[in-house]
Amino acid sequence: MGGQVGRRTWAIPEGFLPERLHGRGRELESHEAACLLNAGDADAHVKLTVFFADREPAGPYQVTVPARRTLHLRFDDLRDPEPIPRATDYASLVESDVPIVVQHTRLDARQADTALLSTIAFAGD
Repeated sequence: MGGQVGRRTWAIPEGFLPERLHGRGRELESHEAACLLNAGDADAHVKLTVFFADREPAGPYQVTVPARRTLHLRFDDLRDPEPIPRATDYASLVESDVPIVVQHTRLDARQADTALLSTIAFAGD
């Protein structure tokens, strides 16, 4: 198993965290996530930088995805070096020291009909 699946650089050009709606529980709260797959035999050390239209980027946020594992990284859980602001457009750049695969998901629960969107990020190198 394992092997070189994926790329080292990924871009997610669209991002938005709606304001919090209380009373629906965490699983039904609007959020975005970067789903990271490391199918290789070495741990992936990943840096995430978040870009905005009207200010300097935030980050890098750093996580490790163990070899042959996946990590679903919710953007609303990012705290260090700063939380991602809600109700603000952003984009993100994911950089890894080994090849990984990145998928972007969004759960929009602002209306009674909850919507789920998922797409593969743009692979750089």
